Amino acid sequence: MIALDFPAVLQQWPALARGAAFTVALSAAAAAGGMALGVACAWSRAWGPRPLAAVVSVYVELIRNTPFIVQLFFLFFGLPSLGVKLSPELASVLAMVINLGAYAAEIVRAGIEGTPRGQIEAARSLALNEWQVFVRVVLPPSLARVWPAMVSQIVIVMLGSAVCGQISAQELSYQANLIQSRNFRGFESFIVATAIYLGLSVAVRHGLQWAGRRFIFGR
Repeated sequence: MIALDFPAVLQQWPALARGAAFTVALSAAAAAGGMALGVACAWSRAWGPRPLAAVVSVYVELIRNTPFIVQLFFLFFGLPSLGVKLSPELASVLAMVINLGAYAAEIVRAGIEGTPRGQIEAARSLALNEWQVFVRVVLPPSLARVWPAMVSQIVIVMLGSAVCGQISAQELSYQANLIQSRNFRGFESFIVATAIYLGLSVAVRHGLQWAGRRFIFGR
């Protein structure tokens, strides 16, 4: 009979807390940067000049059709051969921003393309310039339409940060692996880590749903 020893893992709660905090910090930075990049790319594909839209399309297709871990390894292990060396933390954030930006671009573009044409023409008739039309008239309702999908993608990217431990970024899965290497309680360590990831996912999802209504498109 298997004897489970969760106290042996839970007594390492400072390491788990550090890992969870690091995961949240990575995800917050990635969410901010990725959403900004996604909005810029969505604008480029929906409203931008053709050459820029073509470049963005290549970026989106490249990122959406390659594994996240390959993108991460390219930044951390590949760029040094070109003379660019990134820390594990910077490589992790950059990889997550680039990955989220590609998915966010398509999500936001779907919202932008769902904007009624009459609404845009009415805004232009009020002498708003193109930037004001996009920022004040098009973007807020577009984000409102696609916000659930955006939140889901942010959560997916947060969970994907678990592979960042492969380059020694000290997030939650890295700490869980470190704990099991010390006490040989691998099953218990990753059960606890799974429970923490689940709690983080639920908290982040509800927090972003509230923040969207309160600060982004509900004003």
